[in-house]
Amino acid sequence: MNTRKGFRFTTYEAPDQTPFEKLFEIFQELITHTSGDVEEALDWLRELDKEYELTDEDYTIDDFIEDLKAKGFIREEFDTDGQQGEGEEGDGEGSGNLSITAKLECMLRQRALDQIFGKLKRSGAGNHKTGKSGRGDEHTGEFREYRFGDALEHISMTESLKNAQINHGIGNFSLSEEDLVVEDTQYKAQMSTVLMIDISHSMILYGEDRITPAKKVAMALAELITTRYPKDTLDILVFGNDAWPIPIKDLPYLKVGPYHTNTVAGLQLAMDMLRRKRNTNKQIFMITDGKPSCLRLPNGDYYKNSVGLDDYIVEKCYAMAQQARKLHIPITTFMIAQDPYLMQFVREFTQANKGKAFYTGLKGLGEMIFEDYEQNRKKRIKG
Repeated sequence: MNTRKGFRFTTYEAPDQTPFEKLFEIFQELITHTSGDVEEALDWLRELDKEYELTDEDYTIDDFIEDLKAKGFIREEFDTDGQQGEGEEGDGEGSGNLSITAKLECMLRQRALDQIFGKLKRSGAGNHKTGKSGRGDEHTGEFREYRFGDALEHISMTESLKNAQINHGIGNFSLSEEDLVVEDTQYKAQMSTVLMIDISHSMILYGEDRITPAKKVAMALAELITTRYPKDTLDILVFGNDAWPIPIKDLPYLKVGPYHTNTVAGLQLAMDMLRRKRNTNKQIFMITDGKPSCLRLPNGDYYKNSVGLDDYIVEKCYAMAQQARKLHIPITTFMIAQDPYLMQFVREFTQANKGKAFYTGLKGLGEMIFEDYEQNRKKRIKG
């Protein structure tokens, strides 16, 4: 009899989760898609419950909502007169205007980090090192001879006294500069990053939600930097017709708008942000799916052209890329769209900046940004 060798399959056992934990996993995903709209996320959860029977009579969606409140993940907001918000009377559920809390905002960032970067191999926790020895702030465990200018606190007295005994003997002890030994140190490098996110209308066009993956990447990168590289800085800006910064805590609420794509405004703001940073190592990450189609004119009017690539707008983009290059700020573009003429624009834009470009779909976007972040830090440090 022909037997087939290969994998052995066993019965899958789902993790032992409480009813709350099961619903909470789904709710976190829904709240990210609804840009922090609790009511809409709960409406979707109720629809999923009807279709997949997520709850039973022992634990209902109403019980889940009360647990969310009790655990501090959502809060009920009231009008100034102490009454519940409009539209709540007679719904039988006792829920007012609900919003997520800072606790849940933080958990969404942690969840995004686990989802996007969790499977990647990581180096040890802490700050990156330059690879250059000298008067730094982290000990390497290796020793070298003393050089003029070395800090006194870096002299290893044990090794230096050992040298003095060997060189001069115990009976006539003396310690000279030639006997001194210094423990090598390395500088802890710092990186300042600006992440630009395109929120033009095309980020939700063509039946594809592109803004939610971009949000998740931003939340994951923010959590990575604040927990693993606390000396680094991350600023996030969004760009449509104009560009403006957003705080990290507002990422779950990020939405697209009826905007064109003013790439120049985004780059101008990013460089302004980085000019104020004291770190030597600086970089810009740009997530976009469309062509630049808008400029703000000196008189305040908008110049817009969504047909093809407008030479006037494109040349302004190239000029910004060159300006960033002069400031030693590399730009890494993550181009979600893969239209040939847009890819050609990105290639020329990247060449003007001497940066990098990735032509990608949404899958794997987070992993690429993570890896490029690490590689850029090492490259900039050595340079």
